[in-house]
Amino acid sequence: MDKIKLAITELLDKLGTSDFWIGLGWIVFKIVLILVAAKVLMNFGRIMIERVLSHRTMRMDERRGKTIIALLINILRYVVYFLAVLTVLSNIGVNVTTLVAGAGVAGLAIGFGAQSLVKDVITGFFIIFEDQFGVGDNVMVNTNLQIRGNVEEVGLRITKVRAYTGEIHIIPNSQIMQVTNYSKTNSLAVVDISVAFEEDLQRVYEVLKAVGVQVQLENENVVGEPQVLGVQTFGPSNAVVRMTLDCKPMEHYGVGRILRHEIMKAFIKEGIEIPYPKQVALFPGQAEVDEKKAAAGN
Repeated sequence: MDKIKLAITELLDKLGTSDFWIGLGWIVFKIVLILVAAKVLMNFGRIMIERVLSHRTMRMDERRGKTIIALLINILRYVVYFLAVLTVLSNIGVNVTTLVAGAGVAGLAIGFGAQSLVKDVITGFFIIFEDQFGVGDNVMVNTNLQIRGNVEEVGLRITKVRAYTGEIHIIPNSQIMQVTNYSKTNSLAVVDISVAFEEDLQRVYEVLKAVGVQVQLENENVVGEPQVLGVQTFGPSNAVVRMTLDCKPMEHYGVGRILRHEIMKAFIKEGIEIPYPKQVALFPGQAEVDEKKAAAGN
């Protein structure tokens, strides 16, 4: 009991001295200064990374540049925050050397039990190194899972893919077994057009070719000549003609919609019939009706 009273008395005496409060204020000031410096260093590093990798002398495309920028900023954030925490702990009297040594031993022990984490990091490194996909690419991850969307972030441990409906899929890199990248090569707009059996197919081909050339000249997303392939199949009352246009990656959907719109306008202008369901009622001739009436009267 006397020891507790003595300790309380010593604590009160210490709190009552000006040196204690000056020292405490100085420590708080240094901690705030360290946090501000870390924030400034993060912003400066981010700006420098973006400027250097965005410079035209760096020979990399925009997609790969965004991926490398995001990765380097993440690494910089981890390094700066780690150093800031160590500096703060050092200023409040913690033996950082012993802490780092203990963390190294603990990290080695944890590493043996965190094999999936190691696999994530190794796989993430090869994804970035081999340029399998990058930020902004439209991909399908693991065909059996049908995860498709735009890549939002590529890290050493996880990859984030945003689906067209808005949800974000967060996938550990070690679980990425197969990737289909739709953004690396040109896409093909395939349009099937139904025409009536009575139409002259050669005339239909000429109109479609003219419409394709018009769309090619007016739309910068078209990179190849229009191809009218001919009759693809037959329907109950129509023939289906197929044409194609080479487009920039992932632009074939929009180009296809524009092409269909222009084809419909051209068909109406040229008088080419677009088939639709019809019903024809056949009535017997009047002579046949009269013969039936006469036979019934006899």
